[in-house]
Amino acid sequence: MRAWAVPAVALAVAAAAAAAGAGIASRTAGCAPAKASAAYARSVRTALLAGRDLWGDRLLAAPGGPTYRAARRYLAPLLYDVEPDGRPVTASGVYYLALAMPPGPEAERGFALHVADGSEIVTRHVGGPSLSIYVGRSGRERYGACVARRGRAQLADGYLPILETSYVDAGGVGYRQESFAAHVPDTRSLVSFVHLQADARRATSGAVIRLLPSLPGRLVSRRVGFAVRRGEVADVYAAWIDGPSRPAGFEADARSYGSARRAVVRFWQEQLARAVTIDVPEPRVDDAERALLMQELSMTWRYSVGNTYEELSFAESLDAAEVMAEYGYGDVARAILRFALSRLAERFSSFRAGLRLAAGALYYRLDRDRAYLREETPALAAAVARLGREIERPGGTGLLGREPVSTDVGTRIYGLHAETAVWAGLLAMSRIWKQAGDRGLSRRSNAVATRLAAALHRAVLRSERMLPDGSLLVPLALLDPARPFGPVTASKDGTYWNLLAPYALASGFFRPHGPQARALLRFLLGHGSRLLGLVRSTDYKLYGRPRYPVSGTDQVYGLSVSRFLADNDQPDQLVLSLYGMLAGSMTAGTYVSGEGATVAPLHGQLDRTMLLPPNSGANAAFLETLRLLLVHESSGPTGAPTGLELAFATPRAWLADGESIRVRRAPTSFGPVSYTLERRRLRVKAALVLPAAPSVRLRLRLPAGTRITAVRAGGRLLPFDTVTGTIDLSGRRGPVELDAVLSRGRGS
Repeated sequence: MRAWAVPAVALAVAAAAAAAGAGIASRTAGCAPAKASAAYARSVRTALLAGRDLWGDRLLAAPGGPTYRAARRYLAPLLYDVEPDGRPVTASGVYYLALAMPPGPEAERGFALHVADGSEIVTRHVGGPSLSIYVGRSGRERYGACVARRGRAQLADGYLPILETSYVDAGGVGYRQESFAAHVPDTRSLVSFVHLQADARRATSGAVIRLLPSLPGRLVSRRVGFAVRRGEVADVYAAWIDGPSRPAGFEADARSYGSARRAVVRFWQEQLARAVTIDVPEPRVDDAERALLMQELSMTWRYSVGNTYEELSFAESLDAAEVMAEYGYGDVARAILRFALSRLAERFSSFRAGLRLAAGALYYRLDRDRAYLREETPALAAAVARLGREIERPGGTGLLGREPVSTDVGTRIYGLHAETAVWAGLLAMSRIWKQAGDRGLSRRSNAVATRLAAALHRAVLRSERMLPDGSLLVPLALLDPARPFGPVTASKDGTYWNLLAPYALASGFFRPHGPQARALLRFLLGHGSRLLGLVRSTDYKLYGRPRYPVSGTDQVYGLSVSRFLADNDQPDQLVLSLYGMLAGSMTAGTYVSGEGATVAPLHGQLDRTMLLPPNSGANAAFLETLRLLLVHESSGPTGAPTGLELAFATPRAWLADGESIRVRRAPTSFGPVSYTLERRRLRVKAALVLPAAPSVRLRLRLPAGTRITAVRAGGRLLPFDTVTGTIDLSGRRGPVELDAVLSRGRGS
């Protein structure tokens, strides 16, 4: 634990208030939650009413492009966690971290829910056995209860699943708390360790620390009450056991705490060592990536943990499987895919089947796991047969049958998202079966996809609407009468279009860089689809039945938007999404996201609210966006991978003088790729290890005012695009070294 001092906590609280940025009300001297100022509410309303992403456009227009520092000025921090009916999830209302030490991707696991204000630890599920912490002169002040005297939660070393909190009680006693979940010898239960340090040297009185367990037999501590005299520093150690078994001879003290902490650090560092290595010149991005990977390793197929959202949510869980495969965790991806396939027969829909086919194909392309393919081919072939019967039914349209819009909306439609997902999934698996030598299944899958494509093109042509601004709307409900949306979040239909249509946009059905894709992109950017680079949603679960423009964000669905942006080479929009997520859809310092988050002040409060975090889908959206900045696979008209685009969307500041970018062992359809870019004054050195791919291009996105003047490889000059800084490396494989010479000044 870091050394603690009262001034440090006071500064942390002051910094947290200042971080809210221009127009956000500072925290009050009292303990009630801060109210949003009138100026802040007006600023948010103006942004929500704008047809475009008003805040995002400001960041894009800045000389250096979007940055985290600029993005965080617009929205207040995320703090609260609620159920869909608006009830607080925890006793204090503050979100929790779901901590675990998973024994394997398919094993049962325990979770400990550590509330981010340091007040409570809950076993496995909200409402379960819990340990609460009280402090203050009489021991009746809930730790963290006063917002104005509470520091911001953070993770140890910036990313480890070890929660650090701080607090000052009403008498001026300062506290620093650290907690984590670990396994100890001789017990199968998960154990939460707590170290609470109290510093009363500058306080007006002493304090009493009370540990209140709902089940006394699960608390391991020398006692439940600790007196701290004025002028002294005291350390309290405790352990909260998730299960009924207490290991013989186990004590909670500095020694057992230190041993367990070292084991947790070692365990998670070993898990991270399995992943793709990504190092960028922005520690916050690196920390978020590592923290989210650990969350995904803990949650696997679970949409959330510890609440009513702990379930398999097909689309979002398959997104997580694909992302884990892309980051080198093939065993985790395989476990999610296997579990999803086992549930598909009983929860079959065309949309789910299409996504499952595509996710399985992506996993095989990256991992070449023939045993997996043999194991799952019978069930996947059955899904293809079922889809084929639906598409080829006598008297049908050639489309799949009508299905509910989603689990939330029962209206049955020919869903654009479902039809395109099946088209993409059938073609993807056709290519995999062809590579594996199963030509019969390959031909059958391809034939069904071809027939569906013909019907789908006809349906899109009949349904699409070209708007006066040159943008294109393809409704979610094909072949049904529909009026064009104004701002998408002004209606429920528009909101669901905004959440589900991106699956179609990312499928490749609308040819990247083609006229339809460009016009669809114009619709996204010009009709209220995004805010600070995030996916907007009316968010009926958080706001009830709000009047437009009140709305929130739902970045669970940002993954498909990011893929569409990358496919159409929109680097600045991708950078905006990355920083928008860091600043607007996840908690600062702990990187926790919910299904959705408020934007307009809820009940007048400044600090914002999430819906049932943590969320594996939102985590996957950030991880996928980061990967797309660094490694993107281009594709052909039927979605087949055609090449690699490296560093195509990195923030320009990442190649400022003295900075470097490193990617190691990133799986791709062509084999693993690695590269390092190092900027020193007016040179960029690039060292790459490339697989054999039809097309390989590298882009050097430099700060404004800097441009490339020459690129050499092995002493020979290479051509490059003077506008984008893109270098064509097609035809090269294995180790490649480049030396780019730069210049600054007018005309750059």
